[in-house]
Amino acid sequence: MRASAAEPPEDGDGAGPPPHADPGAHGPPVVVVMGVSGTGKTTVGELLAEHLHVPYAEADDFHSPANIDKMSQGVPLEDADRWPWLDAIGDWARSRAGHGGVVSCSALKRSYRDRLRAAAPELFFLHLTGDRALIADRLANRRGHFMPLNLLDSQLATLEPLQADERGAAVPVNPGPASVTALALAALGPQPRAG
Repeated sequence: MRASAAEPPEDGDGAGPPPHADPGAHGPPVVVVMGVSGTGKTTVGELLAEHLHVPYAEADDFHSPANIDKMSQGVPLEDADRWPWLDAIGDWARSRAGHGGVVSCSALKRSYRDRLRAAAPELFFLHLTGDRALIADRLANRRGHFMPLNLLDSQLATLEPLQADERGAAVPVNPGPASVTALALAALGPQPRAG
């Protein structure tokens, strides 16, 4: 079930966990921080993992050298390039089931999220959202990353936002990393600490 952390609860009092949360049922959650490049997936992912006391994995570390080379040259990846990458992320997520973890992954299409869910059905998708101008500005000022600004429009065209039947929440990135993390934690609801 999808929720938007930017919207108040329907009853308006903010009490209780969101309907998609099941605190403590399976241990800490495994969260995929998703969105286009430049939304702050790594920064928010690391902060969220720290708050949840679980490990963080960077999806870029799961890419093959060939994928990184393609993206560095401004060439969008094709699905055939993505499947092994998504499978590796899914394997990591499955290994964290019951223990919790946070991984960044663009997960732009429903089919990509479905593939991740096939490996780890209890995944929670945290979609970081923002307008093109803000994201483009962030990308233009980012150093030391292989994703060039010219791929942003390709990613935005590919993006399929979370659907109502997907477990997750959309969170706007304009308030900054600390506020985004607080919104993400609120969307997750009360969670057990990793042991």
